[in-house]
Order: sequence, then structure tokens, then C-alpha cells
Amino acid sequence: MFFTPLKCLLYTLVATWLLSSCARSATSWKGYTEQGNASYYADKFQGKKMANGQPYRKGKLTAAHKKIPLGTRIRVTNPKNHRSVKVSITDRGPHTRGRMLDLSRAAAGRLGIIQAGVAPVKIKVLKTKPNK
Repeated sequence: MFFTPLKCLLYTLVATWLLSSCARSATSWKGYTEQGNASYYADKFQGKKMANGQPYRKGKLTAAHKKIPLGTRIRVTNPKNHRSVKVSITDRGPHTRGRMLDLSRAAAGRLGIIQAGVAPVKIKVLKTKPNK
């Protein structure tokens, strides 16, 4: 099979388009919603460095998500009791299968999921941190 310059250009353009469509820009995250299970950080992580370089503080309203950009503000809602809390994404995770979000202990407390340990939640991106 021979590749003409036109075919090479076409394949390059298609590959570039496909790869660029996989990533979200900072502005395209606004309004993004997702549903899944959330857990919260164990106390043993207090003071440990997070992905944003800051130490984890269980009294702060923070969360970890695998893809949402660090510094993004989201609203997390517990559909069972309709409580919600606004948190900042400060870390990557969770690293446990079947979980979408890891919450700080303070955020989990406001949502009423401390006793359960893992609970279904809904999230909505409110504000993304501007790129520097």
C-alpha cells in the first residue's frame, strides 16, 4: 500500500483532530456533571502532600478527582439527603475501583456520609481555575 502526500496529510489531520477532541479545555469543564460513588480520605493522610503540592487538611473543603483540573470548584450533592457542599479539586484520585471522588473529612461530614464511608453523589463543575 502506497501513501501519497495527500493521503499522508489526510491521515495526519484526522489523527490530530481525534487526539485534540479527547481533551477538554478549561472552559469546557464548566457545567460538567457526573454521578458516582464518593468516599473520604482516612485520617492517616492528614498533612500528606496532595497533587497540587499542598498538604491535605481534613478540615478544609477539598476533593480528589481523576480528570477535573486542579483548582476547579465543584458542587457535590448527596441525592439521599439533598445536602450539598462546594469543594476545590486539590488532588488526583480516588485510586479505588468504582469510586469517582475522594472528599476531605469536612466535606464528607457536611454531606452526611461519614457513617456510610462510601455514598452516591452528583457533582457539577462551577468554576475552573484559569490557565497560567
